[in-house]
Amino acid sequence: MLTGGYRARGLRVAVLAVDPSSPYSGGALLGDRIRMAAHVNDPDVLIRSVASRGHLGGLAAAVPAAITLLGALSYDVILLETVGVGQSEVEIAAVADPTVVVLNPGAGDAVQAAKAGLLEVADILVVNKADRDGADATVRDLRVETGMTILKLIASTGEGLDKLIDAIEVHQRADTPERRAARARAQILSLATTRLRTHPDLDALAAAVADGRNDPYTAAAGLLGQ
Repeated sequence: MLTGGYRARGLRVAVLAVDPSSPYSGGALLGDRIRMAAHVNDPDVLIRSVASRGHLGGLAAAVPAAITLLGALSYDVILLETVGVGQSEVEIAAVADPTVVVLNPGAGDAVQAAKAGLLEVADILVVNKADRDGADATVRDLRVETGMTILKLIASTGEGLDKLIDAIEVHQRADTPERRAARARAQILSLATTRLRTHPDLDALAAAVADGRNDPYTAAAGLLGQ
C-alpha cells in the first residue's frame, strides 16, 4: 500500500519486514515478500524479510545497521514493518520516524489498544477498513483516548493513502535533535540487552544465583564487567 503510494511519487523504496522466529526451531516464515508481489519486478523497490531471532522489542538486532546501509544506497524511503506491537514489542518507536499504528474497526476498543501499549508508541494513528461498520466509532474512541488526529484509510482501494503519506512527511520535518537522541539511546539499550542474553557467562551466573552462591545484583554487575 505505502510502497505503491511512494512509487507513484517517483521515490525509491526499501521495505524491511520483520518476522517472528520460532522459540523452538529458531526459524521464521519470511513470507512478507509474497504479499508484496506487485513490486517484485520494480528495480526501485527492495523488499527484505528479516527474522527476529529472539531479539526483544518486535524488531531484529540487524535492523539499525540495515537502515544505515539502505540510506547509504540512496533509498528515499525505508519502510519498517514489525512482528506486531504489544506490551513489549515497542522498539519500533526508537527506530522509526514516525511510528504509524494501524488499527481496524472491531479489533477492540481504544482502552484495549492503550493496554497493549499501541497508543504510547504511535506518532500517527490510522484506522484502516474505514468503510466497515464501527469505523467511525473506533475513530471517535481513539480521538477521545489520545487527543490525536486520526486518519481513515481504505487500503484495498487506496482511499486516504495520499493523506497518510503527507502526514508522514510533515512529521519527519518536525523531528528534533532531542527525539533523535532518545531514539538512538533506546536502540543502544535494546541491542545491548540482546547481546547480554547470549553472554557466555550468563548460564554460570544464573546457576550461582539459583543455588545461593551469588545474588542477582552482584551477578548483574558481573555480567556488565563491573
